[in-house]
Amino acid sequence: MYRKEFFVFDQDKPVKAIIRNYEEKDFSNLIRVQQESFPPPFPSDLWWNREQLRNHITLFPEGALCVEIDGNIAGSMTGLLVDYDPDSPDHTWEEITDNGYIRTHNPDGNTVYVVDISVSPAYRKLGLGKWLMLSMYEVVIQLGVDRLLGGGRMPGYHKHADEMSAQQYLDAVIKGEVKDPVITFLLRCGRSPVRVVENYLEDEDSHNYGALMEWKNPFKKF
Repeated sequence: MYRKEFFVFDQDKPVKAIIRNYEEKDFSNLIRVQQESFPPPFPSDLWWNREQLRNHITLFPEGALCVEIDGNIAGSMTGLLVDYDPDSPDHTWEEITDNGYIRTHNPDGNTVYVVDISVSPAYRKLGLGKWLMLSMYEVVIQLGVDRLLGGGRMPGYHKHADEMSAQQYLDAVIKGEVKDPVITFLLRCGRSPVRVVENYLEDEDSHNYGALMEWKNPFKKF
């Protein structure tokens, strides 16, 4: 199982952090993080529920990570294993993650797929999202699979949808001409774009598009 202790910085002040696998005793706090990260009008039925979280720690505990600051859970990241074919990349978030229940988990899969990553707003200045992502890369290496993969929202796209396609928007973000809250973050974490996927998830700001982005295991030959 996974456990890592390190320091993050609140301006110039070191703050101790722990990233570890989450457990059943953490469920209430994990749901709280979802509530704080996605407040109304975000639909409450899209927050984690206990059945989903129980599936995460039962089916793929290696992919169930949380980060603690001063004993408080400040964020989490969840994955599952899938058998990904780069020649047939199109899918929706709902179908590949089983709507977050991860009953689609394949123990023999070649790819860790990101179900969710969230950090409570009060802790975002500490860079915990990037630390969670880096930790999931370590899970990829430990398991010896090919990549980490996931679809990112493009919440800034609605501001540019009248003047460019979703692919043109993604290209503009990659060139640094436009900043996107999610895609720019994923680029900063080392993820690389694969393609734009239409109808990836219900998200008005992204016009339902998602940007499929990966991180390849540097110890594997492709």
